[in-house]
Amino acid sequence: MPASARSTIPADDLQRKLVLVRPETDDTLLHFGVVGDTYTIVLTGEDTAGRYCLIDMHIPPGGGPPPHRHDFEETFVVLVGELETVFRGVKQVVRAGETIHIPANAPHQFRNVSEAPVRALCTCAPAGQENFFKEVGAPVATRTTPPPPLDEAAEAALKAKAAALASKYRTEFLQSA
Repeated sequence: MPASARSTIPADDLQRKLVLVRPETDDTLLHFGVVGDTYTIVLTGEDTAGRYCLIDMHIPPGGGPPPHRHDFEETFVVLVGELETVFRGVKQVVRAGETIHIPANAPHQFRNVSEAPVRALCTCAPAGQENFFKEVGAPVATRTTPPPPLDEAAEAALKAKAAALASKYRTEFLQSA
């Protein structure tokens, strides 16, 4: 093949493997209770050569993180239920079958204000956010197992730990989105 006709796409990296994940039945997946939600790490940066991570989120009524921002892209595909989102101070509802993309650095928050659990897939690009959840979250048994209840002291300790780790994971917690 002449040099001018060669592909600009790199050769297949045979060290990388196909990944098939079954979040409902795969006993090897890691599940973490974070801010009252349960996050299942579906794909890690190791699986995607650092390009992104994929997290299966079970968000019970009242669940969701505090207002925050980070320097990576974040996309949510709502599979079941609906989330109230606040993006740069503007509220809107994202329903099952809809997708919302949060650009890097933008202040935002999401909450389940309904009476039923929400299931959403969250993609963070590049990868790394899954490691924050591993460090901050409490390991739980399944995709829908709630995190252990926290007393006031344990909740304060968790918030302090999250705040201390935030900059390591390029995240900033805000007073309001």
